[in-house]
Amino acid sequence: MDILRRTHLNGLRAAEAVARLGTLAAAARELGVSPGAVSQQVTRCEASLGRILFDRRPGGMVPVPGSQETFRLLREGFGQLSAAVELTQRDRSQVLTVSVAPIFAARWLIWRLPDFTRAHPELRIRIDSSIGLVDPNAGDIDFAIRIGRGGYRGVRSERLLDQLVTPVCSADWARRLHQPRDLAHVPIIREPSPMFGWDAWLGPEGLSEDLLGDGPEFNEASLCLDAAMAGEGVFLAFETLCRDALDRGQIVAPFGRFHPTGLSYWLVSAQERSLSQPQRLFRGWLMGALEGSGMGRA
Repeated sequence: MDILRRTHLNGLRAAEAVARLGTLAAAARELGVSPGAVSQQVTRCEASLGRILFDRRPGGMVPVPGSQETFRLLREGFGQLSAAVELTQRDRSQVLTVSVAPIFAARWLIWRLPDFTRAHPELRIRIDSSIGLVDPNAGDIDFAIRIGRGGYRGVRSERLLDQLVTPVCSADWARRLHQPRDLAHVPIIREPSPMFGWDAWLGPEGLSEDLLGDGPEFNEASLCLDAAMAGEGVFLAFETLCRDALDRGQIVAPFGRFHPTGLSYWLVSAQERSLSQPQRLFRGWLMGALEGSGMGRA
């Protein structure tokens, strides 16, 4: 550790931020100081190390050849420091914060959380129900559960299950539906801006959305499902939305076939921090609950 006494630590932090973000301005925004202050800190760092770390160019600061490993270790080191500081700021109840889309939270997750809390009474779950994307590298979000195609940059992401869809309706309407072409003769419940269209299900059935008629419109999927249960018509529902209603007999899937939308559910966490013990417990429980549900299997 003696070598650290001779090294400008704030300068190391500034240099790592510049190497990762590419410009003084971007590093300054992250560190909450001026670009001039970042430049001075990097210069003092280089002086304390006795070597140049960056090639100054008009378009930004580029790490000199041979410095990539240095910056990789610095990035990992500061990530571990952040994780250590975060641990000291957590209260004794060990709060685990999960950001999740409202419909997944309300229609599936919230009904199963008591199983987790009974198994781990020492942990407290805080659900942040929001459609906005959050960055688990910043703030107090431990996990985010999101729907998309994956390939997210700057975070660790793990596929939970594929998103599947199927038509659902009341038992009265289901008695009129013997084959998919019969959908042309029933009211179709729609959202104004759906995540996917009817072609996601009709296409694999060899049909086109053009055969569908009109029907009532509601501004979000949960209301559409309730309307289908109330007998307003047929709704193309994703599985996590309708699974429990199907199992309870509140609604019917007249054709019994689910098809993929091309989207999946992902468990997203900070890239630079290893999972804490509460995170590992929640991840293991969530994976087991999803596996036991049988969802995501077309």
